Amino acid sequence: PAGWLWAPWRSDFVSSPKPRNGGCFLCDIASHPENDAETYVVARAEKAMLLLNRYPYNGGHLMAAPLRHVASFGELEEAERAAVWEMAHLGEKLLTELMHPDGFNFGINQGAAAGAGLKEHVHLHVVPRWTGDSNFLPVLSGDRVVSQGLAPLHDALRRLRAAADGAPPPERPRA
Repeated sequence: PAGWLWAPWRSDFVSSPKPRNGGCFLCDIASHPENDAETYVVARAEKAMLLLNRYPYNGGHLMAAPLRHVASFGELEEAERAAVWEMAHLGEKLLTELMHPDGFNFGINQGAAAGAGLKEHVHLHVVPRWTGDSNFLPVLSGDRVVSQGLAPLHDALRRLRAAADGAPPPERPRA
């Protein structure tokens, strides 16, 4: 049926192991710089870090986070606020050079009412965007819009495979 919203990658988040003792995954990452490769940390500074989001809204989705565990941007010291924004700026520069996005979404979801998945440790999202990539749903609700139904996609893949094999294009069986 038309109109499906499909976000299968989110199931990894639901079934993944949670931080030790029910703690904060950002604090776990912040306190173990030796694991930066495994935890996808891109950069660290004295008061903040930049890391890939394991469950992204879009390809290249980064998070800039303070090393200290605080729930709101207002609780950060001035140097911490500056460090988080510097990490976001670094992320923007790196993604621009690597991926050439047409724009960015920068955002803080502070508190459960604002949609924060992790409401205990404030962080700033840096999401690269391309003209025509999708709409507001990935950023606001974590859902992606799959713009092509599975059957048409399957048909297109089968046609490509058949063409590569020199065979005539297959027909979809009628239901």
